Amino acid sequence: MNHGQKGFTLIELMIVVAIIGILAAVAIPQYQDYTARAQVSRVVGEVNALKSNAESIFNNGGQIGNVDDLDTDPRTIGVGWTGSNLVAGANTAPNFGLNIEDGDSATMSWNVTLGTDASAAVRGAIITVARTANGAYTCEITAPTTGNGWKDSYAPAGCPVEAD
Repeated sequence: MNHGQKGFTLIELMIVVAIIGILAAVAIPQYQDYTARAQVSRVVGEVNALKSNAESIFNNGGQIGNVDDLDTDPRTIGVGWTGSNLVAGANTAPNFGLNIEDGDSATMSWNVTLGTDASAAVRGAIITVARTANGAYTCEITAPTTGNGWKDSYAPAGCPVEAD
């Protein structure tokens, strides 16, 4: 009587486990890099979206201000930032993590620091959007100071990492 093999041998199972381990060792770091890159790109998009509001306010004779400055001058207007779960201080009123500098000047700027729900590799990076005197906007990222795994490749093309 001929008995056919039923099931897998131990060596076959060990080979499958080894292959899965190798694939996981390659895939998990790649997934973390993609997640970090997506988070930085998302926040860059969120802070760049404020440019049209800021320009409208500025061109109509207003000035941009942090929310806590709005009652000091009637021309001071909030830029419309409602926060982001990837930004440090996003749950803290009144500014929800957005810092505006020189809102009454043609060379105003604003920045946010990645934190809260951002991955460890990008936490602490600062994204700054600045307006030049001629009305052009620039975007720049300051890499985190901690050795948490930041890679300059996380920065999108339109918002490079600040040169040291």
